Amino acid sequence: MKDLQKIHILLAEDTHTDAEATLHALKELGLMGNVTWVKDGQEALDYVFCTGPFIDRKSGDPTLLMLDLNMPKVNGLDVLKILKTTEQTKYIPIIMLTSSAEEPDITYCYEYGVNSYIVKPVAPKKFSEEVSRAGFYWNFLNRSPVMAT
Repeated sequence: MKDLQKIHILLAEDTHTDAEATLHALKELGLMGNVTWVKDGQEALDYVFCTGPFIDRKSGDPTLLMLDLNMPKVNGLDVLKILKTTEQTKYIPIIMLTSSAEEPDITYCYEYGVNSYIVKPVAPKKFSEEVSRAGFYWNFLNRSPVMAT
């Protein structure tokens, strides 16, 4: 198992109810203290690159980005493209956590390097289960390259 101190999840989600459900599921895994919630794609980029409101943040990438596809300012696909084509961020595991089950959306996300694509279940209990499984897998079971910062 990974050290909980080294896990940091960035949740990029503009819908309050979906964010709350995700945070609740992560809390059940004991990860709540290791989550930063941003409400649009621009905030996600600012957080990762330590710009804008996060200019004073100590660098260090999140160990996982849970990213909504349809967000204001910068959409999830554009965030994905930027992060996966930037040398310093290309290894951050990214889960697209979205309500879109459209085949073109899924295809585009995989073309740009998403690590996982999960369609948000409508039922709250099922949603919580899906987030818990994804959070457990990507934070405890998956092995990612260690990047020097």
